[in-house]
Amino acid sequence: MKRVFILGLIAIITACSSKKEGNMVVQGTIKGLQKGTLYLQKMNDSVLFNVDSISLYGKEIFKMSDDVSSPEMYFLTFDGNTTEKRIMFFGEQGIITINDDVEKFGVNPTIEGSDNQKIMNDYFKITKRFQEQYLDLIEQDLTAQKDKNISKISEIKKKSDNLTKRRYLFATNYAINNGDYEASPYIALTDLVDANIKLLDTIHVSLSPKIKESLYGKKLTKFIAEIKDSEKED
Repeated sequence: MKRVFILGLIAIITACSSKKEGNMVVQGTIKGLQKGTLYLQKMNDSVLFNVDSISLYGKEIFKMSDDVSSPEMYFLTFDGNTTEKRIMFFGEQGIITINDDVEKFGVNPTIEGSDNQKIMNDYFKITKRFQEQYLDLIEQDLTAQKDKNISKISEIKKKSDNLTKRRYLFATNYAINNGDYEASPYIALTDLVDANIKLLDTIHVSLSPKIKESLYGKKLTKFIAEIKDSEKED
């Protein structure tokens, strides 16, 4: 059964920018940005919309805000470009500082002030290694396919399956160890959608009561319930 949790961009709704300062302030510097518009965006029912924006003319410093009831993923985009130039970060109450370069916008930004973002940063450092191994296996597979080396193709398939199992186990253990953060259910919803339901259940049980009542905690609860209902029908 194919299960998909969509956090991708399905549609964009442009909303008016509110100048009222919310409980989350996003500020920083985009080096080299002399002219353009920055947008602070987030998802709502699989729709990306603007919550604030600022036009920059001859200055690199920006400041925007939003009211955050529960920590969630936000996007900082340049001139509304949500596919090629964007910074994804975990938004939460307080001051979040983002510094970047307009020429490499979104490649390696510095983000401070978000505890959940720290959790995600450490998580991405490890998952990057898994991704590099996947890319290496893909390259090997292409060569084996070209040479019609059946035994090599089979060997690579086994390695790929094993790598996926290791990645799932790592993601599960990491989420469990960070059950006091909203990043935990977020990881389950984005990186473990096709994993065994037992892994998702294990993560869900490990969440603190506060996190279970968070935005992503509730989404994970609903997601697991839908899977179980679907399996009953099957």
